[in-house]
Amino acid sequence: MDSPLLKSTRTAATPPSSESTEVTEKATRRRFTAKYKLRILEEADACSKPGELGALLRREGLYSSHLTVWREARRRGALGELEPKKRGPQAAATDPRDKQIAELERQVRKATARAERAEALVAFQKNNLRGAHTCCA
Repeated sequence: MDSPLLKSTRTAATPPSSESTEVTEKATRRRFTAKYKLRILEEADACSKPGELGALLRREGLYSSHLTVWREARRRGALGELEPKKRGPQAAATDPRDKQIAELERQVRKATARAERAEALVAFQKNNLRGAHTCCA
C-alpha cells in the first residue's frame, strides 16, 4: 500500500525538466558602442508603423530608456558620450614633479628630526658638564 505522503507530486502532465537551470556566476554589464547606438537610433527613427519600435526594442533586448538617453546625447552633439564609459574611480594623472617633491619633503623631515636630536644632545651635554665641574672640584 502506497502512502499518499510518499507519492510524487509530479504527474504525467509535468515531465521532469531536461533544461539546465544553471545560474551564471555573475552577470556582465552590457556595453554598447557609439556605432551600435547610432545604428539603433537610425532604425528607431525609421519606425513609422505601430508596434515596429517595440519589435525593434524586443529584438535588440533594449529598453525605451536607452533610446531616450541616447537621443538626448545625440541632440547635445555629445557623440563621445555615446561610447561606453569605464566604471570605477578615475586614475589621477601623476606629475613626475610630485614624486620628486614628496622625496624632498621626506628628506627635509628626516634632516629636521636629526638636527633636533643633535640640539637636544648638545643641550643635555651642556647641562651635565656644568654639574660635573661643580661636584668634582
